[in-house]
Amino acid sequence: MSTSKWQGFGTLLHKELVRFWRVAFQTIAAPVLTALLYLLIFSHVLGESRVVHGVAYTAFLIPGLIMMSVLQNAFANSSSSLIQSKVTGSLVFVLLPPISPVAFYGAFVLAASLRGLAVGVGVWLVTLPFTLLWPVQPFWALVFALLGGAILGTLGIVAGIWAEKFDQLAAFQNFLILPLTMLSGVFYSIHSLPAFWQAISHYNPFFYMIDGFRYGFFGVSDVAPGVSLLVVLACFCGLALLNLSLLKRGWKLRY
Repeated sequence: MSTSKWQGFGTLLHKELVRFWRVAFQTIAAPVLTALLYLLIFSHVLGESRVVHGVAYTAFLIPGLIMMSVLQNAFANSSSSLIQSKVTGSLVFVLLPPISPVAFYGAFVLAASLRGLAVGVGVWLVTLPFTLLWPVQPFWALVFALLGGAILGTLGIVAGIWAEKFDQLAAFQNFLILPLTMLSGVFYSIHSLPAFWQAISHYNPFFYMIDGFRYGFFGVSDVAPGVSLLVVLACFCGLALLNLSLLKRGWKLRY
């Protein structure tokens, strides 16, 4: 990218970072509290009675909650930014400057990933009093967190481009993102499922993100981490190409 394109990228990234940081109580603290409530409820009900992958259920649950928070908040950041800009009419001020589709995409996805990571770190910190849990394979945990945030940030852009109203965006989140996240193994190991549902779970890309991230904490997983990484990388590349294609065409952005 030329110097002007880099400046556009930096300005747009700064805008997106400031946008969620100014309301950090809502964009960071609230999701952390939600994850903490999940932990309190599930650890109270099942924490003392279950062992998964050789660890207590409470410890098994924490990486899943961290990654779930990363994914959901990365999606929320990019999707809400775009739909708000479209509804208020301020999107034109982002489209008029000479910002390339790559710079546009990169700024939105990076900001979404950083918000997701900020929430994920917050969730990890508030769960430390319950279990002193440290990654045994920090590289794998970081890679899956970054890729997961990037994928959901990309999906957020797709949803924000497609949606014309807030209720359409809510439908995208409630009928696609939320089910895929909840059925990805956040609260359970897929080996506890019947054979049919185990097979179905392998078609859920969110499962590979959660499982790979959990491997970073325990060194054990339902699927080999290399396989999970290949699936996640393939999903990211495919969605990134789709996103760049939509941005170049200006679909539902430029009329």
